[in-house]
Amino acid sequence: MSAEHPEETAPGAERPRPAARLRPPRALRPALPPLAAGLLTLLCLVLWTSTGRAGSPAAVEAGEGRVFLPILDTQDTTGVFFDLTNTGGSDDQLLEVRTEHGRAMFSDRELATGSGRMIMIPRITVPAGTTLEMSPFTPNVMLSLDRPLVEGERLDFVLRFQQSGDLPVTAVVIPPGS
Repeated sequence: MSAEHPEETAPGAERPRPAARLRPPRALRPALPPLAAGLLTLLCLVLWTSTGRAGSPAAVEAGEGRVFLPILDTQDTTGVFFDLTNTGGSDDQLLEVRTEHGRAMFSDRELATGSGRMIMIPRITVPAGTTLEMSPFTPNVMLSLDRPLVEGERLDFVLRFQQSGDLPVTAVVIPPGS
């Protein structure tokens, strides 16, 4: 061996091997990128949920509702309005309203060229962390009456939500505008 080239070895002697790198077998190499992406996604989800930002289930509550007393005796439909508060971390959908006092359906206003018209809608969304105050100008419940109403009368309803389930509520009959 010469002093100038210390890496040279004598004939027949073994050469020192460089430090072995950890390399996966060739057959596993194509699986590494998806595996790394999955692990990174899992790590992000763990961090997201541990900070409380993953949301929580919807939790809808309702105060006492209001039913408009029809102005005309011949009027057989009226509006029903509830204030729905979703204290949960997820949106919820009001899917159905049941009552023994007629048939209920959802309606909203559609604005078109300077005027509005009532349209039927399939459901009402109650966004997470908000209160939806139903009014004649927002999504609401239309009730086809089975009999005349009396001011001050209380009507029972059951609101069925996609996540929150059935919620029994009472609505009082009031004159419009009060």
